[in-house]
Amino acid sequence: MDYQEQVGEIVSTAKFGDLIEFSYPIGYSHWGVYDEDGHVIHFAVAEEGETLKLIRTYLQSILPVCGDLLIGETRIRRVPLGEVNVPSGAQVLISNNRHAFTPSTPEDMRLRRDALLDQVFTYDLLKLNCEHFATFVRYGKAVCNQIPTRSKNAENAEATATFEGIVSPKETAENHSE
Repeated sequence: MDYQEQVGEIVSTAKFGDLIEFSYPIGYSHWGVYDEDGHVIHFAVAEEGETLKLIRTYLQSILPVCGDLLIGETRIRRVPLGEVNVPSGAQVLISNNRHAFTPSTPEDMRLRRDALLDQVFTYDLLKLNCEHFATFVRYGKAVCNQIPTRSKNAENAEATATFEGIVSPKETAENHSE
């Protein structure tokens, strides 16, 4: 099945809050959360100046096995699933079984999504990455199972605190306005 057929399969079967894994041929994955209507929310390239854009374009040309190289600032974006930039040979799948946690309620996931959408973060492969984001939205805990030297299903408290620091004030403000 080619990549666009995989995207079509995901769009026809995914439910809000499903973890979407973009499995790259080099052995690591990019992660997002399904957001209905064929869209995914994920760590994406933030607006950047011409110099950084040139650097990123050059690096991607010599490392064609990567999708968007997340260096420096990233922005949480909502985009159509088929528009996520992935390398040739990538697979896209629903991966709700790779983390040993119970999903949060859809209401809690929506609260986290809404608070984090369009926020800008400095990407850090070990401390604040796309899998941390996706698992935080789904479970309320930032976890990354693809770092070989790290324990599986161990919460990254620093990443969770970073996301919570944005979600909690917005949640409090919304509760007070009701």
